[in-house]
Amino acid sequence: MAKTQNAQEAQWQAWRAVAELYHAFFTGLILTVVTRRGVADAAELVFRVFRRQQERFLQGLEKLGLSNLPPAVAAAQYHYLSNWIGGVSVEYMYESERKAWIRYPPPRWIWKGTAICGIPGEVSRAMLRGWHANNGAALGNLNLGFVCTKQSVDGQDGLEGYYCEYDHALEADQRLVFARHLEAPLFDPATAPALPVQSWPKPRLQKAYRNYAMEYVKTAAPAMVQLFGPEDAGHLLHLTGKLIGMQYFDETARALAGQRGGAKDFALLLRALFDAQDDVADISASEGHFEVSQQSWKLMADVGDYHPACAKVLEGLFEGLAAGCGRHIPVRLKSAAGGKPPFLWSIG
Repeated sequence: MAKTQNAQEAQWQAWRAVAELYHAFFTGLILTVVTRRGVADAAELVFRVFRRQQERFLQGLEKLGLSNLPPAVAAAQYHYLSNWIGGVSVEYMYESERKAWIRYPPPRWIWKGTAICGIPGEVSRAMLRGWHANNGAALGNLNLGFVCTKQSVDGQDGLEGYYCEYDHALEADQRLVFARHLEAPLFDPATAPALPVQSWPKPRLQKAYRNYAMEYVKTAAPAMVQLFGPEDAGHLLHLTGKLIGMQYFDETARALAGQRGGAKDFALLLRALFDAQDDVADISASEGHFEVSQQSWKLMADVGDYHPACAKVLEGLFEGLAAGCGRHIPVRLKSAAGGKPPFLWSIG
């Protein structure tokens, strides 16, 4: 029993390491675009990412048991519960059936650590335009809008605002407005919604925590390709991946029982990483040279507009992780028929 529990804890630790790696990649990607292409392009990317993610909003309401609530309350509770699952700190304050608040207190998950210093207000507003302002349209209720009262990146003590159901339909530019003179009421955890424990046991929560972070990369990579074209997008995805892989090698390896060393150590780490993200991989070796055959990339398996340039995410991450593992460990994507799995990674 103890052994089984230890194995489960190890798996959860591996899932969390994957979550942190993909979380860092997404945050880093936005900063890469801000610094390499400018604020306007970064804002457009963030808008598209969050609008793409909203395709699963209605399905998410069903999973969380919120579909029968009034629109403003349903939207606010969805943000509270879905973000809580992903490890994001969010507060929810009910005011009426037509007005409900949400607040993201510091520290902000999405702009982790010092990254928040590099995020312009325009990029944060793009997130609100892409998601919060469109909840009413997704619900088929054009009376529902979002009023933002604070933004962390502007130096205020959190991102906050409320969903409001008006007496009339809103035009597109009326669905997000700002009211900086207002402030959210205090959060009372005792009145916040809770997930049903029976349908959300700990193993499901742990996997959902991992999937939450991975979902950002799943939506961001194809959005990059569609917005900037395969060449420019591929370059930026690869660069971001390499930088993040180098920075996050230590904590990723620690969680996956990896270690610094040579090509063999990195090949074993790579296989453990694939296992932690639910992909099947095999290792073959010959005279100090290793090949890792990645049979699937489940993250992108159902992406309708997948482009081979999206694989630059993996190429960059693996090159960066290899650099963290040890000097002069070459990693090369040896074959990928049509830009899709199976991928064959040559190491050493």
